[in-house]
Amino acid sequence: MRRTWIVGVLLAGLLLGACGDPASGPEQSPPDPALPTAARSPATTTRQRPATSPTASTPANTRAKAAPTVVYLGDSLAMESQKVLGQSLREKVNARYTSAPYSGTTLCDYLEGTGERSLVPPADKAAALVRSLRPDFVVLQFWGNSWGYTPCMDGITYDKQPATYFKRYEADMKRLTEQIADAGGAGRPRIVWVTQGPDPITPDRVRTVNALYEARAAASHDLLADAGRTVSPATARYTWAQYLPCTAYEREHPSYCTEPDHDRTALHRDDDYLHFCLAPTTSTPKPCPVRSPGIVRITREITRVIADRVG
Repeated sequence: MRRTWIVGVLLAGLLLGACGDPASGPEQSPPDPALPTAARSPATTTRQRPATSPTASTPANTRAKAAPTVVYLGDSLAMESQKVLGQSLREKVNARYTSAPYSGTTLCDYLEGTGERSLVPPADKAAALVRSLRPDFVVLQFWGNSWGYTPCMDGITYDKQPATYFKRYEADMKRLTEQIADAGGAGRPRIVWVTQGPDPITPDRVRTVNALYEARAAASHDLLADAGRTVSPATARYTWAQYLPCTAYEREHPSYCTEPDHDRTALHRDDDYLHFCLAPTTSTPKPCPVRSPGIVRITREITRVIADRVG
């Protein structure tokens, strides 16, 4: 019965277009009770550009200590989390923040030179945004599109060609790092690779993707935000769970402890094992419109990694 349910959910996600697009209703996500209210922004791309941008000649580590500029890119997991992350970064490090996630994408979509084979327009490619915004940090959050939804993957899928899939994914990580570095020049931003939580369908795939993120961060002297750990059982990093015990933060902010009588909180809806938005998925990509504990856990970890670096 459980296997049938999982397969059904997967098929539903495919029909919605790769990583199902979270959210329906208002574009404005509800404010975190511990964070300031975020400004409204377009559904697909948040454009909260800094009034002034640091020059490329200013060392990145010096710029970060003042008021870091952060760019957030990714797939539907970033789409649903973008406003909450912006709130968190502004509260903790006074960040100047821009997000440009696109649901159903993977790393190659953000590479320059992919043309019409990409789901991301030229102006929102990673290197293009680095050249225009001169960020201190570029946060990359990708579940690891594994079913060939985006044309730039050339039909390579995990289920049919796992070795080829990982080889291609690793190569795209390296290319994206190089393009971001070249675009940043002397003011190269630090990349923050965000790990993913457990996947009940392909747990070994996620484990390997996360290992690739860790290796790439180490090789290029970038950063790793193990956000996936925050939505995993404490003693079983790659075991999927719909509910987890409430954290201290969630107990202090009861709207994030969804079942206080059982001291547990919901991370996923019954009909969506992948996303963390507790609102129904739709085909219209928008930030999550409801308070969702999984999103807060993930964004707080990303924020902590950046705050630790800013000092």
